[in-house]
Amino acid sequence: MKVTEKNREEPGFPEFLKFLGGKALVERPIHSEFDIISLTNEGITKQSLEALIGYLGISKKAFSENILDTSVKTIERKKSTDKLSKHITSVAIEIAQVVEHAMEVFENEEKVKGWFNSPIRALNYQKPIELLSSPTGLRMVNDILGRIEYGVYS
Repeated sequence: MKVTEKNREEPGFPEFLKFLGGKALVERPIHSEFDIISLTNEGITKQSLEALIGYLGISKKAFSENILDTSVKTIERKKSTDKLSKHITSVAIEIAQVVEHAMEVFENEEKVKGWFNSPIRALNYQKPIELLSSPTGLRMVNDILGRIEYGVYS
């Protein structure tokens, strides 16, 4: 996915970062995908992950176990300012980018949450939130959002 900066008032702060807690939690500027790789290597904080989980309206346990494939206790043991692993950070960033796309399509936070938590016919009646655990699932969800965005029957 391309790094998009819709918020021209804050260059270096792409929209998807607000789903990870915004500038207060992700202080590094993001100008390119190389900056995203650097952020992934550095790791986001537990607070950033919790911001994303809260935005999606899913329990920390469900998110940890079903999407991150890790124990909720592993996440809970960390302090809110502790950095997370590359794997967890990478998955969180990818999900935040898909959530950004959903916000562009639906333009309403409640509609986005509802869509992520509703069975979708084009996704074999699975909820988009259930598919976020794999790169293929993320791509499928993002593709469906693109189809909705351009008015293709989904």
